[in-house]
Amino acid sequence: MNGMTEKAHPTIGCCGIDCGLCPRLYTRGPSRCPGCGGEGFSEKHPACGFHSCCFKKRGFEVCAQCPDYPCSRFGRETGERDSFVLHRRVRANQALIKEQGLTAFLTQQERRMVFLQEALANFDDGRCTSYFCIAAALLTPASLEAALQRARAGKDIKVLLQECADKQGQELKLRK
Repeated sequence: MNGMTEKAHPTIGCCGIDCGLCPRLYTRGPSRCPGCGGEGFSEKHPACGFHSCCFKKRGFEVCAQCPDYPCSRFGRETGERDSFVLHRRVRANQALIKEQGLTAFLTQQERRMVFLQEALANFDDGRCTSYFCIAAALLTPASLEAALQRARAGKDIKVLLQECADKQGQELKLRK
């Protein structure tokens, strides 16, 4: 065990999920999730095999940093299904980290987080958290930024995001 209790980047799951773009991170109350490796993670998700293997045993932030990546655990992460959080980006996120490094990935995700924070603060009618989280995870950072710019000028942000999703061949809903 590496002796660390919390990851340096707790909103980035070892498996490649970006917990910073998950609606459960923004939930208030007992169902709130601290992110994969944030304070209280072990109490919420004590059996996460990715976290145990990658972070606790090997000391990596993400599986893509491991010389054994991709291991057999990723055979189950097909991207065909989602739970409360989007799994479709797992392989793409790991690929970006493997090819360009964690810093490049974090820079991209920061652009997504800036979109999400502004969308939640200025355009959420109380029912859009999941929708904005999904859009932030799936759409390109440039398209998110363009949608925000047009929404600031009075355009309907949901219509703008759907237009982006259509152009990018994305479906802005969870696949159960």
